[in-house]
Amino acid sequence: MVVLSDHLCGVGPDDSDCSVRLSLQDRGRHFMSERSIRSAKESEAERCFTVLTLAFAGDPAARWAWPDQLQYLDAVPRFARAFGGGAVDAGTAHNVEGFSGVALWLPPGIPPDEASLVRVIEDTVADELKYAMFSMFEQMDTYHPHEQHWHLPLIGVDPVSQGRGYGSALLSRTLDECDRQQVLAYLEATSPRNVPLYERHGFEVLGTIQVGTSPPVFPMARKPR
Repeated sequence: MVVLSDHLCGVGPDDSDCSVRLSLQDRGRHFMSERSIRSAKESEAERCFTVLTLAFAGDPAARWAWPDQLQYLDAVPRFARAFGGGAVDAGTAHNVEGFSGVALWLPPGIPPDEASLVRVIEDTVADELKYAMFSMFEQMDTYHPHEQHWHLPLIGVDPVSQGRGYGSALLSRTLDECDRQQVLAYLEATSPRNVPLYERHGFEVLGTIQVGTSPPVFPMARKPR
């Protein structure tokens, strides 16, 4: 599940200005990748999950699962820990610019905490949605690579910091490592508007997952370069 909202400049009378902004943004991303991205400590885990809770507040899949505000605020930090918390222990929970954005990357061989995921879904998702939720995860498993790979369960940028290239910087940091190791990267995009961004980073859509009233989820994989 990923929420970046690194919006593209629109086509219009300000195209020349847009090109300048994109060029500056590209240079900024390189600077961030070198200077401002670091791994979160265990003591900062809750801060990671808080950033992701803010980032996913408008995400179609997250709000389908937890439409009530209080339900959402209770469930998402627990979900984030179960789905991607292993990244904190592995030292691969990255944050950018003082927790403006967070990416929970699971290295090869480290899976999500399945037992905790089941508990979170059982405890927090409405009864009428549980079957669909579990069915979505079962379908996600069919797309999940069997070979060595880096898995990105969750990535998000605080809404007040979106549009500054932070999401792309967080992606590039570990995708460079994937290229060095010559291993796949895998994620599930939970919003169609983010698919083009991942495609620009080399990801390809593997299929579409949709169950009952759920919004579509797009499993994506990237081959090393």
